[in-house]
Amino acid sequence: MKCQIVSNAEKNIIDHSDDDILPISNQIWSDLIQASNNGDYGEFIKDFAYSLIKGLNEIEVGKQFVNSDLTRNLSGLVDCLGIIRRGQHVTVLYRQRSSSREGEWLGRLVLGYEDGEVKVFGASIF
Repeated sequence: MKCQIVSNAEKNIIDHSDDDILPISNQIWSDLIQASNNGDYGEFIKDFAYSLIKGLNEIEVGKQFVNSDLTRNLSGLVDCLGIIRRGQHVTVLYRQRSSSREGEWLGRLVLGYEDGEVKVFGASIF
């Protein structure tokens, strides 16, 4: 699935409505959860911006997939808490749950345009 909201002429994701952004962000977040649970690094980074991939420490990310109970057991039960707009990016916040641990975590997904497509500029769970 190409992550594109409008034509390549549109450069700033913050100009889009929540209704435009959420279907894209929800699909990307769902894909990240599945790839993380499967420990599939290639799938996990498929929508990452070049600058994010370049800055990743592949060894540390690999250790996360192998050693983190949380990142290997993320639940599909997720709630979007809202969108924050800043500069050339939006941050979509999620309430994330685990299938093996009690409680809730804050998921953060930073999206923006790169070469006319919506890409991930940051993703984390706290």
